[in-house]
Amino acid sequence: MRAVLADTGPLYAAVDPHDAHHRQALRELEQLARGRRDVMVCFSTLLETYSLVLHRLGRKVASRWLMEMTDAALVNPGPADYRQAAARLQTFADQPITLFDATVAALATRLGVAVWTYDHDFDVMGVPVWR
Repeated sequence: MRAVLADTGPLYAAVDPHDAHHRQALRELEQLARGRRDVMVCFSTLLETYSLVLHRLGRKVASRWLMEMTDAALVNPGPADYRQAAARLQTFADQPITLFDATVAALATRLGVAVWTYDHDFDVMGVPVWR
């Protein structure tokens, strides 16, 4: 599959011009488009990113961002993905990995895609990362 599963970091960075990864995120979006790779977004990532955009950048920016995201390939984790995420958290109990990230990792593994992220927790979990 020619797709990546987006994490919150690059999605947020692409919309916030003051984010340290803003220019990188925009370059990577162009690279993904040139490579004709789909960007899939897990519903929990959509929710997490929207909350960040809303609280940091305001309602207008959040509303505009959400409308742009309606064209994204949205994927919903299933019960097995959440169980797998919980198991990952137990495996890496000494790491500060969030349930959001563990769920994205489980979904990426099931779908056979890499995660587009700036978060090294995915390396720790042994999930392929698109860079």
